This record gives sequence, structure tokens and C-alpha cells, in this order.
Amino acid sequence: METRYIFVTGGVVSSLGKGIISSSLARLLLSRGFKVTIQKFDPYLNIDPGTLNPYEHGECYVTVDGHEADLDLGHYERFTNIKTTRANNITTGRVYQSVIDKERRGDYLGKTVQIIPHITDEIKRNVKLLGSKGEYDFVITEIGGTVGDIESLPFLEAVRQIRWELGNKCVCVHLTYVPFIKAAKELKTKPTQHSVKQLQQVGIQPDVLVLRTEHDIPASMRRKVAQFCNVSPDAVIQSIDAPTIYEVPLMMLDQHLDTIILEKTGTPYHGEPDLTKWNQFLDKLNNAKELVHIGLVGKYVELQDAYKSIDEALLQAATYNDHKVKITYINSERLNEANVDQLLSSHDGIVIAPGFGQRGTEGKFVALKWCREHDVPTFGICLGMQSMVIEYARNVMGMPDANSVELDPTTAHNVIDLMEEQKSVTNMGGTMRLGAYACRLQEGTKVAKAYGTLDIEERHRHRFEFNEDYRAQFEAAGMKCVGENPQTHLVEVVEVPDKRWYIGTQYHPEYSSTVVSPHPLFMDFIRAAIAYQNEKETK
Repeated sequence: METRYIFVTGGVVSSLGKGIISSSLARLLLSRGFKVTIQKFDPYLNIDPGTLNPYEHGECYVTVDGHEADLDLGHYERFTNIKTTRANNITTGRVYQSVIDKERRGDYLGKTVQIIPHITDEIKRNVKLLGSKGEYDFVITEIGGTVGDIESLPFLEAVRQIRWELGNKCVCVHLTYVPFIKAAKELKTKPTQHSVKQLQQVGIQPDVLVLRTEHDIPASMRRKVAQFCNVSPDAVIQSIDAPTIYEVPLMMLDQHLDTIILEKTGTPYHGEPDLTKWNQFLDKLNNAKELVHIGLVGKYVELQDAYKSIDEALLQAATYNDHKVKITYINSERLNEANVDQLLSSHDGIVIAPGFGQRGTEGKFVALKWCREHDVPTFGICLGMQSMVIEYARNVMGMPDANSVELDPTTAHNVIDLMEEQKSVTNMGGTMRLGAYACRLQEGTKVAKAYGTLDIEERHRHRFEFNEDYRAQFEAAGMKCVGENPQTHLVEVVEVPDKRWYIGTQYHPEYSSTVVSPHPLFMDFIRAAIAYQNEKETK
């Protein structure tokens, strides 16, 4: 079957959920047996999101091939259970960089290089790249930002050209906002009408409208939108607020979004999508009665999306353990010896979050000391694992000045050191240890039992590592190095075996957790937290 292309654009305001709609549509098409992939085009000039501040951008997601990507790729993977690569996330910066590199090489033979056709051709090349090998029936492309943004115009022009070239093999799904004016007690469709008009002004007629709303939109109002926007009435659907993002594919199924797309692209289909596993997950999620309390200690806790993949991995693991999870975000900058007991004692498990830099790390050390001494299930991820090592060296091994050279370059006990291959790096963009690497686990350890295998592969995003010179001292003091890279012997996992569950990973297991395949380490952590909760209740 010839590849079909679906574009998802947004209007009125950003953060309406284009990524969730794209992921939901992909889930429905996959469940019908089609081969599907999703990509995100971001209009900003950064080469990738790796150097973007979490306060501006939220979580930076890492693909298996080591690309730092937009957090929407995390949604794509969680919904589709398919691993993404750098081909699934393109920024304006990458597009311009590629065009300028070609110009410098002389590829354009001295011609004037312009937005049209050179930039738009490069965008079109990237759009079609995933479909060019014939591996996919559908390529869904989400265009970041909103219609009307100056930055988005080259992308929209490229979409216009592709639609003209491909005819009914290409459709545009436009997501807009229908606000509810509380004082007037009315829903207003005018912002949607203006948004569609702006799209039409750049030569794109949407085929499907998805109306994002907090209140049910009457059928008469949807017909009015269809009439004003030149869209067939059956192709105007609503995306109302849901208790969880994982309900959205079912809401889209109820309104036939998948069949609308299939019919508009002339794609033969039969029957209904097989959502058995998805529905089993939702049944567990909706019917769980017990609550497990997890504290997440980090410095970005006031940001909704800073730890998005960890939040979702915890929710998925709790769901499959027949529990709901309540995550309490604890600001590590405000955590100290005086308030640690008050802030942590009500939790069944603690996650020490990843991050970079000095700020908030002393609070993490305080939290880890308390968790270790009170034997609370504790999970350290990346900098969280490194913090475990530093705290253990300081308070168990008698090295009060132990630290990471990232946090204190002059420390006498550099138990966490800069990786050897990072010492000559001066360019900060995309130069960390990134992507999936092999790890060999020690037999008989808690982490090996959790995985059920000794050979694993996990994704990394770091510059600093456990200092091999101290391994024997840590092992003798009771912190075991139980996972390492088989080629470099880089320590990937530490655990303290005589504790209930005290494990740190240099890698990011949260990136690999999906709705139908929850991560085994998060599953085991939640089991330990539930067991600890039951233990406390029986005392």
C-alpha cells in the first residue's frame, strides 16, 4: 500500500494536546493492523531540545539512537509501543542547518538559496523520509506551535505543497480550542473559525476538525462549525477533557476519527480496531481502589512536564499492580534536616529525580540519608543514582567531602567523575552519552530479579559516571555495583542489598515504559512500595 500522510496542526493557543490526538490516532490505526509512525516538527531554531531549559520546554526525551527530542515523542512511544529515532523529531534549526551545509558544499551550484523552494523542499524531504522506504502505511506529522506563528509558516507552506502533490493520499487534522465563557455561560466557536481562516489563507483546507473543549459541544454547534469552515459535519469531532490521557483513543474511536481518516485517504478497511490490551489497562486503571504514595524529590517539581516520563511510568506500574498512585512532588531546594521527616514519612516509596547542576542536590542528599536510615523503598535515576553514591560515601564510608566533579570540581573524593570521552568536549549540544546502551546485571540481585534477565538495554543522558577507582571501597561498605556496560565496564546500577529496595540507575528506565509494556524496574519498585505500605499498616 502506498504511504498515506496525516498532518496534525493546531490553532488558537498551544498546549491543546496535538501530541495526544496524534498518538491516539496512531493507536487506533495500529490496532487495525496498519503500520504507523509519528513525527514532530518543532518551529524553534534550536537544533534539538537538549539545551532547552525545563522551565521553557519541560522534559527532554531521548530516543534509542541518542537523539534529544521533544517530550511528545514520549507520548508517541507510550501510546504506540514503537521506538522512535532522530527521524521522528525535526526542528527548524536542523532544517536550516542542513540547507546551509548543502549551500556551503556547493550543492545548489551557486543559486540563490531561499525559503521557497530550498527550505520547504528540505521540510518535504524530512516529511517523506519515513514513508519513502515503504515500511509504513501511515506517517503522522505533528506541526508544533499554532497557525499564525511566523516560525510555522515554512512548515505550513511545505504541507500545502505536499497536499497538492499527493491529493487524497494526504489529509490535514486541525485541532482548535472552543472556550467556555463563564460569565455568559456560552461556548464560543469564533476562535475556531478564525483559526481555520488563517489555515485557509496559507492554502490549506482542513479535512478534519478536532474541537478541544472543557464542556460538551452540542451537535448543532458542531454543524455550525462545519458550515463556516468548509468541513463535512461528520468530520467535526470534539476532544473533551478526560480523567486520563489514555481515555482519548476511545473517545476518538467513539467519534470515528480513524474511519474518517481511512475513508478520506481511500484506504480499504474492515472490522473494528483490536484494543483488548488497551482496554485491559484502562479497566485496571479505573477499577483500582488502593492507593500507593510515592514522593518525587527534585528541583523542577513545580513544572508539570519536567518529569513526565517518570510520572507516567509510575502510573503504569501502579495500575498493573492494581493500585492508583499519588505522586507528591517535593522540592529538593527546600528539603533539609529539620523538615525531612515531615515531608517524607507519609510515603511508601521515594524517587530521587534526574537533573543537572548544583542547585537542589544537598536536599537530595538529606532525603537519601533519611530514606536509607528508615529503610524506605528508594529509586535513584541518573543524578539521583549519583546522589545515592555521594550520600553513601559521605555518611557510611567516612568521606564527608565526597562529591561529583560536576558539583565541586575541587573535591578530594570524586566518587562521581567526568566520563573520559567527555573531557575534550566543549560543544554542549547533543554531546552527552545519549541513547540505548547494553548493560549486564549481576545474577541473584534485586535488579536482575526485577528484569527477569541479565542482559538489558537502556537509554542514557549524562556526562558524569561512577568513579571506577572507588568500586572496591563501595562494595566493601555494602553498596554493590550490580550492573555495568559489558564493553566499557561503566557502572550502570547500584543497590544496597540489605535494604528493602534501594536501587540507583545511571540510565533512564522511564523512557522505555509504555501502556502495554510497563517497565519491569518501576513494576518492582511499586511492588516494594506496596509491600512496605502493608508492613506499616500491620504494625
